[in-house]
Amino acid sequence: MRKTAFSWLVIAVISVSGCQKSGSESQPLGSTPASQDTPVEFDLDKIIERGSLRAIVDNSSTSYFLYKGQPMGYEYELLQLLAKELGVELDLIVTASINEAFKKLNNGEGDIIAYTLTVTKERKKKVNFTSSHYTVRQVLVQRKPDGWRDLKKHEIENMLIRNQVDLIGKEVRVRQSSSFLDRLQNLSEEIGGDILIVEDTEDSETEALIKKVATGEIDYTVADEDIAMVTANYYRDIDISTPVSFPQQIAWAVRKNSPMLLQTTNEWIAKMKRGPIYNYTYNKYYRNPRATLNRVTSDYTSFTGNKLSPYDDLIQQLADSIQWDWRLLAAQIYQESRFDPKAKSWAGAMGLMQLISATAKRFGTTDVYDPVQSLKGGVNYLRYLDNIWAQSISDEEERRKFVLASYNVGPGHVIDARALAEKYGRDPNVWDDNVEYYVLNKSKPKFFNDPVVKSGYCRGEEPVNYVRQILIRYEQYLELLAS
Repeated sequence: MRKTAFSWLVIAVISVSGCQKSGSESQPLGSTPASQDTPVEFDLDKIIERGSLRAIVDNSSTSYFLYKGQPMGYEYELLQLLAKELGVELDLIVTASINEAFKKLNNGEGDIIAYTLTVTKERKKKVNFTSSHYTVRQVLVQRKPDGWRDLKKHEIENMLIRNQVDLIGKEVRVRQSSSFLDRLQNLSEEIGGDILIVEDTEDSETEALIKKVATGEIDYTVADEDIAMVTANYYRDIDISTPVSFPQQIAWAVRKNSPMLLQTTNEWIAKMKRGPIYNYTYNKYYRNPRATLNRVTSDYTSFTGNKLSPYDDLIQQLADSIQWDWRLLAAQIYQESRFDPKAKSWAGAMGLMQLISATAKRFGTTDVYDPVQSLKGGVNYLRYLDNIWAQSISDEEERRKFVLASYNVGPGHVIDARALAEKYGRDPNVWDDNVEYYVLNKSKPKFFNDPVVKSGYCRGEEPVNYVRQILIRYEQYLELLAS
């Protein structure tokens, strides 16, 4: 059977010893900053060695956003699947500016740009595009006439721009450095007159410009038709029926000197298009107007609101009482219950903070399904655990990992893992790759039968994944939600 490029690559890198987690590094492992003209040398083999794929994404109502505490988006879901295919973690870098996205890609801060990028000849000079996800036209976004609901269809049509020639002398505001700018410049040449093109600020968003059209702040902008169709579901006063381009390819981008990443991504895209998930994901964000409307009008979306749950105010107060960032506490609560006060686990844990009866009673909660009592009881338990670990771990950020693990599995198993770490020469005061390693391995007889272990067998994957997932979600909350 023929081996794919990805199969050969996996064989090639299996022998690499160790992985370096991405953390907050500003450059890839072993790289140096590249000039704008010379991309950094960092292909798929090094991405796998590092253990993470860094994707540059846009915060929008279709690409990447939070909804009721959960990361969502077309690009986000596909990137999760791509990272799983590569066997690496996914790191997301939110960047509104297209120019900045290209810079971050070529200097090595990111590995792939996962925008709805239009493929153009000029951009092909800077990057390599993946196989296209789909094709889409660019359309003029304009406001319907006042009182349009009381007008006949032909009356509305007569008051709208349908002939592109009528754009001569009109001011059209577009996202800076976008393909819309190039298209309007070409259109001006084609129609033999000047369209007054205004570039908005570098970090402007297409959807923000559409909103300005809807509210009357500007008269015209240009958008990809799929994005325009999504926004037309909730800005009912806009018209998006006038095309300004033929169908154009939409794709992701990688560095020109990343042929292995390009080939493997293209193989993955081809495989995905043969299955149902690809179209399902597209339709979920671009062809489901009711779900879109629910998300964008909700207070609990990072795109239009600034809340995670109905309990944010109380979470903030309680987080202050234990000197935690409230978004970290919120990330834990989401992990426990997805903000459902009636949640109940197979093991009998209940409520927002998933307290079992004995723990609830010990820390002052008489009704585990009451959101206020559950949150207060859970935070009291966190405070208790923090006091335990403060005796040996002074670094607050490090200590929180021990607190979270202990909340999930109990402090006894974490104490055992520290004892194992000390016995086998690792640092008992550091979680990542040290105590974490022995929590993970406490399911093996060699370790849970060790004389230093007091609490016996532990299914270690659960607490290790618990801590990891909370910290990943916390980073997402930090990036997408204001403090």
